[in-house]
Amino acid sequence: MTTASGAASDARFIGETGLAADVAALAEPVLKDLGFRLVRVAISGRDGTTVQIMAERPDGTITVQECADISRNLSPVLDAHDPISGHYTLEISSPGIDRPLVRPSDFEDWAGYEAKIELKQPISGRKRFRGVLEGVEGDEVRLEVDLDQIGRQVIGLPIALIGEARLVLTDELIREALRRSKKEIAAEASSEDAAD
Repeated sequence: MTTASGAASDARFIGETGLAADVAALAEPVLKDLGFRLVRVAISGRDGTTVQIMAERPDGTITVQECADISRNLSPVLDAHDPISGHYTLEISSPGIDRPLVRPSDFEDWAGYEAKIELKQPISGRKRFRGVLEGVEGDEVRLEVDLDQIGRQVIGLPIALIGEARLVLTDELIREALRRSKKEIAAEASSEDAAD
């Protein structure tokens, strides 16, 4: 999954199934045309049907205004193809602080932070792992975990076996998210000043 330049792949390895996959297939090209990446599509039925689409720029940012822009561009496509019968609410959002990790590049971008990973099938009798991300090497996510009697070890988990992965909400992660947010706000202000 590592390219010739050494950067981890940007293709999603975790995909949706069923109706969410149909919505993802419609949403992904629209997002790409607008300069965004699809993170995840989730459909829930509480309080009526809600279609949640998590998106971000390649640098991991997204503003409230950009969420509104995506909604305006995506709604007509969903209406035309009508993948969801009946009334639904479209919700465009950021991946959040404790974001899902859906691309090999996510494991590189968030190296040094704690994550939870659940495999599709067990390795040595274990499906769930929690530890500090060490990035990607070949086709494996590297994760520093506590292995009881052995202590802390860096292990490799095959990307093809990962069913779900997400960052763990920690004080350190919150500080980093705030730092990135401030950097994004400063960059946005700078580009608005340049436009004036």
